[in-house]
Amino acid sequence: MHHSTENTTTLSASDRRIRRRSELVTFFVLAFGIWPILAVAAVGGFGFMVWMYQIIAGPPGPPA
Repeated sequence: MHHSTENTTTLSASDRRIRRRSELVTFFVLAFGIWPILAVAAVGGFGFMVWMYQIIAGPPGPPA
């Protein structure tokens, strides 16, 4: 595991505030921006694959 060589006790109050703000912005972008988009894309991609499979192989169930 890689540990930062930066000592957080030597950061000034303004540096800590800036770093905390940037980490919060990064968290919110990931939590409410990128991950929901990726989740919708994954579910949509799976649905598309099932749809294409059923176009080729026919609907599921016993043969008619």
